[in-house]
Amino acid sequence: MEAPGSLGISQDIKAENPTVDLEEAEADWVRVRVEESWFHLNRGFLVRHSDYFRALFHSGMKESQEEEVYLRGGVHARGFLVALAVCRDENPPIMDPEELVEAVECAAFLQIPTLTQHLCDIIDSDNCLLLYHAASIFGVDRLFQNAALFLCDAFDDLKEAAESTIPEELLKYSQTLSPASYIAIGTHTPSMELLQDSFRVVCFLDEKEGEWKHLTNLPTLCSTSRAGVAVLDNRLYIVGGIYGYGKDTVDRSFCYNPDSGIWATLPGPQQPRYDFTLLGHEGHLYAIGGEAQKQIISTAEKYDATKGEWTFIQHAPRPVASAACAVARQRLFVCFWKPPDTTDIYEYMPLKDQWSLTTTMIRPQSYGHCMVAHRDNLYVMRNGPCDDFLRCLMDCYNITTGQWTAMPGHYINSKGALFTAVTRGDSVFTVKHMLTLEYTITANGWKPHRQMKGFPKSGSLWTCLLRLPKTGPVTPKLDVDERQREIALPDIPERFVDVIQQM
Repeated sequence: MEAPGSLGISQDIKAENPTVDLEEAEADWVRVRVEESWFHLNRGFLVRHSDYFRALFHSGMKESQEEEVYLRGGVHARGFLVALAVCRDENPPIMDPEELVEAVECAAFLQIPTLTQHLCDIIDSDNCLLLYHAASIFGVDRLFQNAALFLCDAFDDLKEAAESTIPEELLKYSQTLSPASYIAIGTHTPSMELLQDSFRVVCFLDEKEGEWKHLTNLPTLCSTSRAGVAVLDNRLYIVGGIYGYGKDTVDRSFCYNPDSGIWATLPGPQQPRYDFTLLGHEGHLYAIGGEAQKQIISTAEKYDATKGEWTFIQHAPRPVASAACAVARQRLFVCFWKPPDTTDIYEYMPLKDQWSLTTTMIRPQSYGHCMVAHRDNLYVMRNGPCDDFLRCLMDCYNITTGQWTAMPGHYINSKGALFTAVTRGDSVFTVKHMLTLEYTITANGWKPHRQMKGFPKSGSLWTCLLRLPKTGPVTPKLDVDERQREIALPDIPERFVDVIQQM
């Protein structure tokens, strides 16, 4: 008999572990019964992935030594099949709503963190409400919170369906959360506080009023010129960059906490760099390539936000500067271009500290300049023919199927607006001085949805998403000594003032 489910796995299944310890006996297998299906599984495999089986096999009880385990109630065969596939680093399609609920049930009953993370990764507008409701029933807290945040972000699109399908208390809870706000940062190089640099600002988009508002000022010594900008755990990081006529490299990092409104100064990468790629992922920042001493480099580093330390990781496949990047389904992708016609997308795998070539796109006289992720798709924006950057073209790469799709039509890229693209739910936000434009992502491309006021300052912009307090931006309270330090003007060498005023 074949076990039920879309994976088509037979009744008697062996799940081998490719990294079995030498002392682990080959006969250390157990038969697991789920409904009417049997699975022949390695005990070590189960212990590594399931807190339930780890507790069972280490309990010393009679059941822990038996050759067969019968999972009565709480688990269905289809959900168990999905769990096994996910634990083998596969990406099983879950199309049936009941199968999705059974996967949530399995994650809860067998306590499988890998499965819970996978379910968080696949939340989208099609399954958000179902996953949110199922997570609340089975008590999968991490999935519950992620689905609630997704609903909060996409509430305008899902409001009608949510009001008719999920309990009122779930609806109310999602509305107590803070939606992700579109953030823009102007290009700024370090200056003195007394110069009142109007570009030393970070703004957020007030979507209800359709205009940009002040969030915070950049630290005096912070540079966003050719710096790395990323968000990690709802903290804004600005790393490196350049300052002065000599284009000296900033050797420190800055971190903004929107909950307190406070900036913190952190160490910079071990190799000072600018024009590099910065990614935030699972407690770490990744600084990839860039330039150092006017040379394009391939070195890469990661910053442990808990330890506050930078360490070197595997070099990038080749020297690269200003490479586009995106995180899709918890996987890190970097877009390496080779003019005039080649776009290589590499994946960096943190657990293995390895780079792998994912795909290569060849287009005549056109290569990728910007990349964003939506679900399991990577959208690559590239120049039109003959270096036409005003009318860009777009291609979509699906990381699940490995297929490229050319999006129809052209996308107007006035003053580089497309290169500020940030995705939230099924929307994409872009901004320049004249206009903020929200797109809706469809199967056939991005469709303009609404227009709002442009960013109040001209020039290049960095963009990202941050969750701000429901009460609005926080102004940090300074004690007496701090206020005095803010007000007091330092003695500035006259030659330094002259240089700053000319910058």
